[in-house]
Amino acid sequence: MRNLLTVTDELYEYVLAHTTPLDPVARDLVEQTRAVLPDRAQMQIGPEQAMLLTILTQLVGARRAVEVGTFTGFSALAIARGLPPDGRLVCFDISTEYTDIARRYWERAGVADRIDLRIGPAAERVRELPEQPHLDLAFIDADKQGYATYWAELVPRMRLGGLLAVDNVLWSGRVADPAPDDESARTMARFNELVVADDRVDVVILPVGDGLTLARRR
Repeated sequence: MRNLLTVTDELYEYVLAHTTPLDPVARDLVEQTRAVLPDRAQMQIGPEQAMLLTILTQLVGARRAVEVGTFTGFSALAIARGLPPDGRLVCFDISTEYTDIARRYWERAGVADRIDLRIGPAAERVRELPEQPHLDLAFIDADKQGYATYWAELVPRMRLGGLLAVDNVLWSGRVADPAPDDESARTMARFNELVVADDRVDVVILPVGDGLTLARRR
């Protein structure tokens, strides 16, 4: 039986009111992103997603993590806070403009020593990672056309029981349209088909934010 739930603005505010609130550093990062990059601030994950990432990082006992697509560093901050002091998060992004903001807040939060930021095309730079299965956690939230490539590179590098999280997989619900009207929706629909057919993982899509895929390496 389907459980139908419409997330109204009021219900979303209720969710946030009953989620561990952002601390001052995270809150300032969110606010600066909105102030400095108002046309791109929607690229930032929501507060509830940030807390979910921190909890997931802790639940899998992650020590070695990867993020593809860092923007101003909110999601990386969430992951880094879930790592132990000797944990390591490798972040891939192409923008120094955005990640310069990220670096300042990672320093303020005291997690900069856990984060290795690598600038350049992620499809190329992710291949710098050791090829053997060693990653505990991976988060993909970058250019949608690159998702299939990032998936292909990261899945073999995940240890058994490792977790991949992928953002924006529902694309405002347009992936369910039999004939999506924009290329990004078609790209995400194809990616979702690729993931569910991949017998190396167990997968679920959560209707969190714009859709979050969780895939556990078998």
